[in-house]
This record gives sequence, C-alpha cells and structure tokens, in this order.
Amino acid sequence: MKTVFITGASSGIGAALARAYAEQGATLGLLARRLEVLEELRQSLPNPGQHHIYAVNVTDHAALAQAANDFMQAVGQVNIVIANAGISVGTLSEYAGDIKVFDSVLQTNLIATVATFSPFINAMKTYAHKTDCRLVGIGSVAGIRGLPGAGAYCASKAAVISYCESLRVELRDSGIRVVTIAPGYIDTPMTKDNPYPMPFLMPVQPFCSLALRTIDAGSSYRVIPWQMGVVAKLLRILPNGLYDAVFARARRKPRAADQA
Repeated sequence: MKTVFITGASSGIGAALARAYAEQGATLGLLARRLEVLEELRQSLPNPGQHHIYAVNVTDHAALAQAANDFMQAVGQVNIVIANAGISVGTLSEYAGDIKVFDSVLQTNLIATVATFSPFINAMKTYAHKTDCRLVGIGSVAGIRGLPGAGAYCASKAAVISYCESLRVELRDSGIRVVTIAPGYIDTPMTKDNPYPMPFLMPVQPFCSLALRTIDAGSSYRVIPWQMGVVAKLLRILPNGLYDAVFARARRKPRAADQA
C-alpha cells in the first residue's frame, strides 16, 4: 500500500490527486492551511480514518517539518511526496508594493517546495533501493518563458523546474526518483478567473490520471497536456524579438492590489 504526502491538498490539483490516490488504497498525509476543508476532504475519501491531515501554512517551515515527521512516524516508509502548494497572482515590478507579492509567491511556490522535500530525503535514502520513492515538484508551462504581468509566478515555476532538475541529479544514485510535472491550463480554482484565453484547458481528473502514470513511471519531466508541451517547445525556440512583439499585447492576470 502506497503512502503519499501532498501539500496544497485542500483544492484544485492537490485535492484531485488525493482522491485519485485514495481510490487506489493509499494512505495519505494531506497538508493545507484550512483545517475544516481538509476534514471535509478526508471524510469524502475512501477509508477516511487511515488518512492524516495537517492544517499548516507551507511558509512555516518548522510546522511543515513537524507535519512531515508526524506522518513518517505514523506510517513508516513514505513512498511519494508531492510539493503541490502554490499561488498565482499578477505582479508589476514598477509598483514597490508588489515586491512583497513577489516574496510571497516565491516563498510559497519555490522555497516551500524545498522545505517540503527536505524532511523526507534522509529517511527515503534508507529504503529507496528496496521500494519506490518519488519526490514530485509541480512546475508549470508558465515557467518555460516569462509572461507579461506574471513575473513572480513565471519566475517561481521556472525556479521549481530548475531546482527539481538539480535535485534529480543530486539524488541519482540514491534510488529516489525526482519527478517534475509542468501543468498547462488545468480547470481549477487557480485558473477560473484568468482574463485571457486558455488553450487546451484540461479538466482536473484527466490531468490527475496522467500525473499518476508519470509519477509511477518515475519520469523525470512531463508537460500535461502534451499539446502544451509542444507549445512550450515552440515558444522556447521563438526568437526574442518575435516573442516580445506577440506577447507584449497579451492580457494579464490582475494584480492583488487591483483585486482588493
């Protein structure tokens, strides 16, 4: 039976992954900020009594490590850790107030990914050659090229992709597989208010089915859906001048200050 620890588990991709693994019979450690939402999720899962919930903000590294250690003590070997917690908001560097927003996005999307994996690595090294172990980072196609008005989010996801690549090489001989998944546009609360077209928008359940296959296979990197992988490769090779001319006019995600 698999044991799976997921951050950002209360909604969107995290909650869908939790449901998918619970249906497979896995024992889950579910971490997010809102206790009541986590409890609702737990009660909706098969065998709710075998799952563990932790109401923790991933930017509280001490509390995150305590939750990780509690889960390890409860279940013994942990097979899969998914650093899924993330936030997305528009930012513009010309506004000094957005520096705090940049910091919040980077702390949540990048630094918390490191803090999520860190407590598990030494323990996993002791049994990774005997059983499957996966560390899963959730990047984004937005990490492939910078989008206007989304500097914080794009930078954070580009950093997650690079960080996971570094970690993958570091752990190559340990038996621990590091998997990077870069979602395109997935139909979740994070994308529902995007004021621009979202090509190849994918329902969250099919996304999770493909994500689980990717994790089980221990694949190093995958864009889901595959069509966005093609788009990402084309954008990566597009000359800067052409890319800039096209995307300078693109609609932008609203800044947090404009939504207040």
